[in-house]
Amino acid sequence: MRAIMLMFDTLNLRMLSSYGCPWTVTPNFKRLAEKTITFDNCYAGSLPCMPARRELHTGRYNFLHCAWGPVQPYDDSIPEMLKSAGVYTHMISDHQHYWEDGGATYHHRYNTWEIVRGQEADRWKGQVKDPEFPEHLGRMWRQDVVNRSYITSADKQPLAQVFQLGLEFLEKNKDEDNWFLHWECFDPHEPFFVADEKYKKLYPDDYKGPQFDWPDYKMVSEEPAAVEHCRHQYMALLSMCDEYLGKLLDYMDENDMWKDTALIVNTDHGFLLAEHDMWGKSAHPWYNEISHIPLFIWDPTIGIKGERRSGLCQNIDVAVTLLEMFGLEPTRDMKGRDIRPMMRKDEKFHDYVLFGLHGGHVNITDGTYVYMRAPVGRNEVYNYTLMPMHMRCLYSVEEMKSATLHPGFDFTKGVPLLKIASVEDKTGDTTPKHAMRTMLFDLRTDPGQEHPIDDPEVEERMCKAMIRLMKENDAPEEQYTRLGFEIPS
Repeated sequence: MRAIMLMFDTLNLRMLSSYGCPWTVTPNFKRLAEKTITFDNCYAGSLPCMPARRELHTGRYNFLHCAWGPVQPYDDSIPEMLKSAGVYTHMISDHQHYWEDGGATYHHRYNTWEIVRGQEADRWKGQVKDPEFPEHLGRMWRQDVVNRSYITSADKQPLAQVFQLGLEFLEKNKDEDNWFLHWECFDPHEPFFVADEKYKKLYPDDYKGPQFDWPDYKMVSEEPAAVEHCRHQYMALLSMCDEYLGKLLDYMDENDMWKDTALIVNTDHGFLLAEHDMWGKSAHPWYNEISHIPLFIWDPTIGIKGERRSGLCQNIDVAVTLLEMFGLEPTRDMKGRDIRPMMRKDEKFHDYVLFGLHGGHVNITDGTYVYMRAPVGRNEVYNYTLMPMHMRCLYSVEEMKSATLHPGFDFTKGVPLLKIASVEDKTGDTTPKHAMRTMLFDLRTDPGQEHPIDDPEVEERMCKAMIRLMKENDAPEEQYTRLGFEIPS
């Protein structure tokens, strides 16, 4: 068995032609759908970036117990399990969070790994003198401006280099068996920077203002022309991703790899591009623009392509499916399920799934309704960890002074944990920054989630399902308390 998992960060389902979008140039995503099974009801789990990746390693939710952080000593890492079973595992990525403090234990779970530098604020090129950059961007964009000065053509963009390395791995190993390639692209994550004008020309506009391809996570305050321009910058980067996706599809065609190589194309979450009058993620409710995500899978042992599936699924299921593709059983601590029975026949998979951000709403959907449960009263949460690291820094001495020893949970294998009061990380890892309210949406009548409904019967049903799933995942007691639930026995 051979398998490729190609991951694009911040891949918006609603912007893909394979999901019905008529205005983006994404022919290779449409071509991908013809060669795979497309999943219409895949949802994110733990958000944002590294919490989602911990789920891909462990096959279980992250967000109920901690925020951003590394793979923990007690975690069952699926790439490491594959490696231990004799499957050669290799990771290629330009996702700089892997080599920051809060992601530093992920890439060492593979046999080998390669990184491409320069995305976003990756601490890559050194420049003592402050560069010139638009005043509206602020100091936090300084490093990105420095990095961009070295990326002077499309072939120097990290996306292009990641694909070069991915195709190099395939060329070297196309005749070998028993390998897994984790091929991960930071794009089309913000900033929506494209060095080649040909992609921007696909989405022309009349914007004349300052550089605007990296919106802050906040309410929209820009003029309509600027909003349209920023959306166009995302689309241009998406079309570049699409073109490079085509290079992988071409290679698989030319080398007859579909007969013996599985392909998974997925993402961690979407991004608000002014929908709901907001930009970004992490500081507001997880609307479907963020939480409803694309997923494509080809399994040569099943041989079904060009079809769609409607069952609810998540990346924790992708993780377990990958493990079972190689004939390995999931551990008792994994909560994901093998998707392949649903691939063979379109049928109900999960009744409900949870998703959310540590300290934010706890959300649940049955595919028809989405229920967002907000904290009631004091929003007290703790991080349970043995690896006290935020995104780009260690926990502070003051944070560590709050630490107590917790006996652990049903998935920590008898290992006690540090219980540390959760505070906002000043480097960018976030706790919600504004008041939240509980909301219920009916996706049949309101797919844009513009009009919350009042339906006590449905709300009660969703609450019972939420409590059941939280209990199955051994959620900490304060998660129930902050949501206004009784702690189950």
